[in-house]
Amino acid sequence: MNLNALLAASLPIRIHVAAVMLALVIGVFQLALKRGTALHRAMGWTWIGAMAVTALSSFFIHQIRLVGLWSPIHILSVTTLLALVLAIHAAKQGKMRRHGIIMSSLFFYAIIGAGVFTLLPGRVMHAVLFG
Repeated sequence: MNLNALLAASLPIRIHVAAVMLALVIGVFQLALKRGTALHRAMGWTWIGAMAVTALSSFFIHQIRLVGLWSPIHILSVTTLLALVLAIHAAKQGKMRRHGIIMSSLFFYAIIGAGVFTLLPGRVMHAVLFG
């Protein structure tokens, strides 16, 4: 492991990684915790905040440029922000199944799925984990 690669990265990348790591850890606990408890709600709001910071910080990361400053990952960021709003709305309406599906999908696709691509050669996380 080489943390120097992360420490040398731009501030938006460091913020992005910190936020997504927090979301990953909280997300694992959220999947294991009993739903509907005060702890689940508190951790859920923290997770939403971490995911929002993750998505928003990505708009300041421009390592892959396919259309001007943007890349397909920025579509995921917009989708993530919209999904967070939909998940909150579903919970407030008492549609807990829908809320759970959206939140689980975000965890598995936006964190785990997108995270796999950060391990490709040339990416910061590849350098951190594989030297």
